Amino acid sequence: MSTDRRKFLKHLGTSVLLTSASLTSLAAKEENEVRILEAQKRISPNDKIRVATIGMGIMGVNDTNAALTVPGIEMVAACDLYKGRLVRAKELYGKDIFTTMDHREILDRKDIDAVIVATSDNWHSQISIDAMRKGKAVYSEKPMVHQLSQGLEEIAVQRQTGKVFQVGSQRVSSIAYRKAKEAYESGAIGKINSIEALFNRQSALGAWQYTLPLDANIQNVDWARFQANAKNKVDFDPLRFFRWRNYREYGTGVAGDLFVHLLTGIHYITGSKGPESIYSIGDLAYWKDGRNVPDVMSAVIHYGETKEHPAFQVTLRVNFVSGEGEHSTTKIYGSDGVLDLGDGEGFTLRRNKMSVAPGIGGWDSLMTYPEAEQKKILDDYNKRYTAAQKEGQHDQDVIFKAPQGYNASNDHFANFFESIRTGKPVVEDAVFGFRAAAPALACNESYFQKKVIHWDAENMKVVG
Repeated sequence: MSTDRRKFLKHLGTSVLLTSASLTSLAAKEENEVRILEAQKRISPNDKIRVATIGMGIMGVNDTNAALTVPGIEMVAACDLYKGRLVRAKELYGKDIFTTMDHREILDRKDIDAVIVATSDNWHSQISIDAMRKGKAVYSEKPMVHQLSQGLEEIAVQRQTGKVFQVGSQRVSSIAYRKAKEAYESGAIGKINSIEALFNRQSALGAWQYTLPLDANIQNVDWARFQANAKNKVDFDPLRFFRWRNYREYGTGVAGDLFVHLLTGIHYITGSKGPESIYSIGDLAYWKDGRNVPDVMSAVIHYGETKEHPAFQVTLRVNFVSGEGEHSTTKIYGSDGVLDLGDGEGFTLRRNKMSVAPGIGGWDSLMTYPEAEQKKILDDYNKRYTAAQKEGQHDQDVIFKAPQGYNASNDHFANFFESIRTGKPVVEDAVFGFRAAAPALACNESYFQKKVIHWDAENMKVVG
């Protein structure tokens, strides 16, 4: 057992475990209390950060609410292409906030320090680039790009402007993922070889059939601006506007919405820069409502050996008609155990180390040999291996749980604003964000082109 692994397991066994088989992590509680105490520090007027949200849909409202859990954050403006959401923004955040249907008016204001970009995917990159060039810090919803071709330019602009830029995939700020990363780096599961990760859903809302307002008409929606960067323009369609995730012209399908979360967590824990090859298949199995992206998708992704990790493979799956209800997990398999990151803020560490001896008898060819030959083989086997070498190591499960009520999104915004105030590096910068988004978007490329996509993770470009 490595020294790091011994230290990690000793820590779990002494300061964290409450029972022999399960725990509510005292360490997690302590970390969360430190975060709360830090957040409760008195904020001077000079430390106040004035924020605007561009895109006041589901993610825009939830992101804004998470941002406002951080002391010293003031919501001053909102932008959306549907008038009703601007009315709602004033209801939620005050009648005095500035509202507009043109994001450029937000970027031109001198009293805004940071913007949250929570529009449809096709606008993430351009608005983020424009915002950084206007001197704003940017929190961009995932995926940070709509097309693979956009990533390097966005990274370049961030470097040129030096503005704080963070991608909104909160797993990199999660206590649970931080502890899982510690477990992985300690060698608790041995040498990694494969990962299985999935999101299953079983509801109309989970499949993006969101509720439409009764006043969804061309008078209340800036349809021209919404589809301004689409190659093919179409007449106003409320389904395309309010359920844009269903259309590849504006969204990135299950891969860009959900695979990117799974890959973000995988890259964070393993330290990987990305895979070498990506192949995906899919179907439109159930939700035949006019969408042009699949509702079931599976991908096989190969990560080659690097200085950061050995070679391993990843299988990803999203199923919008799973039959089992809402369920997600990421299982990281190693030679000595598995990290199982379930639906919530926690994980289970299972350790099963194989015996030195290969085993003999049972479902084995030994029984097919003559009795005399069997006896000789058994005698030889027992001479070569001790009793200890014949036994594998099967430890009790360790279950890690974050404190009750913990929300990683709040921490993710706290990290973003701390970077603005102190210059500390963000936890998910443009390079990390693109390296997580690119293989997810490559899954779409593979699906639509029916071929393997080869990826240069170091230089962040398609090969061949």
